[in-house]
Amino acid sequence: MLRKDDYEILISYVRGALGRSLFDKRNAAELESELKKAKLVNKDKFPDDVVGINSRVTIQEENESKLMDVTLVTPDKADIKQRKISVMSPIGTALIGFRKGQKVKWNVPAGEKTFTILAVTNQ
Repeated sequence: MLRKDDYEILISYVRGALGRSLFDKRNAAELESELKKAKLVNKDKFPDDVVGINSRVTIQEENESKLMDVTLVTPDKADIKQRKISVMSPIGTALIGFRKGQKVKWNVPAGEKTFTILAVTNQ
C-alpha cells in the first residue's frame, strides 16, 4: 500500500535511475516491481502503521535482539549518520508499503536477511 503522492515521487526516482550505475538500476528495477503491485490510497486514508516516505521505522532482524531505527527518505535526504535511509536503497525498497507486524526480506552481501517491522511512525 502506498500514498498516491509517495508513488509519484518514487516513480520519478525510478525513471531517473535508468542512467545510473548497475547498483542503482537493480534497486530501481526492484522498486518498480513493488510499485506495480501496490494499492494506491489518498493521504487521508493512508493507515498510520504503513511505511511511506518520511516514516520512522523500528525493525528487528530475525533471530537477533538488536533493534534498528531508521527514517525512510528520498535519496537527496539520505544520511546514514542520522539514520535516514534512501527509499532507493535495498532496505528502503524492502520496507516501503509494508506495515507494522509484517516480515520483510532484504538482500545483503552476506545473503538474504528477514526483518520484522515493530513500529511505524508517520509524520
